Amino acid sequence: MLGAAEKIILILVIGGTAAAFLAPLVYRFRILRAARPEARFDRFLGRLVHAVGKILFQRCTLKNERVLTGFIHVFIFYGALTFDTMTVNHILEGLFADFYLFGETRLGLFFSLLVDVFAVLVVVGVLFFAVRRFIVRPKAYATTRGDSAIIYAAIVLVTLSYLYFETFAIALHPETSRWAFLGSRLAQTISDSGLSAASIAGHFRISWWLHILFVFGFIAYVPHSKYLHMFTGSFNMLVRSPKSGRVMNPLDLEKSEVFGIEKALDYTWKDHLDAFACMECGRCQDVCPAFASEKPLSPKMILFNMEQHLLKDGRKVIARKRDELPGLVPAIHSQDEIWTCTTCGACMHACPVEIEHIRKIVGMRQSQVLMESKFPAELNTFFRNMETNSNPWGIGFSKRADWREGLPVKLIRDHPGAEYLFWVGCAGSFDDEGKKITRAFVELLTAAGVDFAILGTEEKCCGDSARRLGHEYLFQTLAAENLALFAQYKVRKIVTICPHGYNTFKREYPALLDLVPSLSQEDRSNLKKIEVFHHTEFLQSLIREGRLPAFFGEAGSLTYHDPCYLGRHNGILDAPRDILSRIGPAKFLELKNSRDHSFCCGAGGGLMWTEEKLGKRINHLRADEVIESGAETVATACPFCLTMLRDALKDKDKAGIKVQDIAQLLAERLKT
Repeated sequence: MLGAAEKIILILVIGGTAAAFLAPLVYRFRILRAARPEARFDRFLGRLVHAVGKILFQRCTLKNERVLTGFIHVFIFYGALTFDTMTVNHILEGLFADFYLFGETRLGLFFSLLVDVFAVLVVVGVLFFAVRRFIVRPKAYATTRGDSAIIYAAIVLVTLSYLYFETFAIALHPETSRWAFLGSRLAQTISDSGLSAASIAGHFRISWWLHILFVFGFIAYVPHSKYLHMFTGSFNMLVRSPKSGRVMNPLDLEKSEVFGIEKALDYTWKDHLDAFACMECGRCQDVCPAFASEKPLSPKMILFNMEQHLLKDGRKVIARKRDELPGLVPAIHSQDEIWTCTTCGACMHACPVEIEHIRKIVGMRQSQVLMESKFPAELNTFFRNMETNSNPWGIGFSKRADWREGLPVKLIRDHPGAEYLFWVGCAGSFDDEGKKITRAFVELLTAAGVDFAILGTEEKCCGDSARRLGHEYLFQTLAAENLALFAQYKVRKIVTICPHGYNTFKREYPALLDLVPSLSQEDRSNLKKIEVFHHTEFLQSLIREGRLPAFFGEAGSLTYHDPCYLGRHNGILDAPRDILSRIGPAKFLELKNSRDHSFCCGAGGGLMWTEEKLGKRINHLRADEVIESGAETVATACPFCLTMLRDALKDKDKAGIKVQDIAQLLAERLKT
């Protein structure tokens, strides 16, 4: 189709576009290479299957946060794949006369139909997004509107220029119409207009070049835009870690020169990739309890500002000129941003490309605490209490087991062969409401004939709050002491009422074993085998085994609040509901945000111990959902959640709505 001169021009266009496309990618790749190393290619086949499945079936966007938006994105995605294929054909038919990628096959006929179908769907999809971004203007879409406008215009121009070409291609060569219903209809209109054959041939050549130039212009622009997420986001899903968020990578406190994340070079290459993979959809922001309660934190802006910083100071990063880089806090992120995150994981759950927000925020907290000694003033008391008495309240060790008065509870030092260690936890030991949960759970264990014991005065805080507040040294100190106790008493199974303790023992302690020099190899081997249970899954097993009644009487209307570290982080969603169904509620009412989409109570990430001075109170927003449900009782499975919900309902003059742990509900009915 093309003459020799035009073919040379086409080759030059392709070469120029390739250079324009690759140069920004090479720049970003060099930034990634300059970052700290991290192993992310283990279990590669499984990773590949996961990533390809999420991408091809668009499970990344088809989530229930934005159902309609997800489906519209599917149109754009499959439209892009279709037009990418058509672009290959478009180039080759310019180089080779009468070329068609699929030949005279049924697949070729079907593909011609598909192109026209997606031409319509893509334009509809772009109009939908344009209306949302420029007219509806949700907060989630507040960034880079100019970039969005260019992308929308480019997609529409590529689509319309192809239809322009298809129309005149069919008008000039009617036998190539195949099943292209749009092109055929428009070509018929052209033929009926009486346009001369020479004019049709001229339009045919002009439209071919116009489409080529629009396509390659868009390709050259992609690396400079958020549309790059097509590539970086896809790769990000390949190297993602499903445990990130519930597990913080331990710092080697003996060998590290920098603690936490102070500057951009302290991030790993995966953290930098996260910044480049962000598609700025704002789903993370929509579900963030800190943002919803009008605090300065937006998970999206953490990534957006990080990307802007990397691109601006990329040459210093590449050259590893660490001293010339600004500190991330407060130059890139404010103190208020990093100290209002509850680490609930909602942002990561909602993210289509599986960005890992939490570890970046906690990493910056570590730097602030361990290197700068900068943190909210009220944490001075918290850290001091933890250092002196190994609990947030600072109450003496001697009172840690006072809650067991009148109950047949053995200490593990007196009963070292106990099948289960019941880890009571700080709230269960010292908080008045927490002690009620503890006593209720003990009554259930006793009724079921479970062989258990407690550490009593030997127990110390698991360290979860200290770690997520950035005090890694304090966390590792507590963890080492607890692990030594587990080894000493040859603990085989642990059951706890606190999701934070459950997550810490099950997910985080095993990663610390090699950093505790006092442990023998035999100790490490045995500690890795410890089974950890949350009390809801444990109670469910006792009921199923017939050791507790299968039916616990009747209750009024009931709802359930999913603790973040139980449901979203660890996937324990059904066990609590199964237990509650056995209470026989008159009506079970799911909250507006439930299961793995649960809304945080506001206590996670160590924020139980800080003052919530900015914006609204997160627990008040959750209490509003409880009130809206109309339930008489709200059940939960975390002592922190119970405290936050109870206080919020009291603040709203709704103290009549009961807040109880599942163990309390069962124990009450066991007595009746």
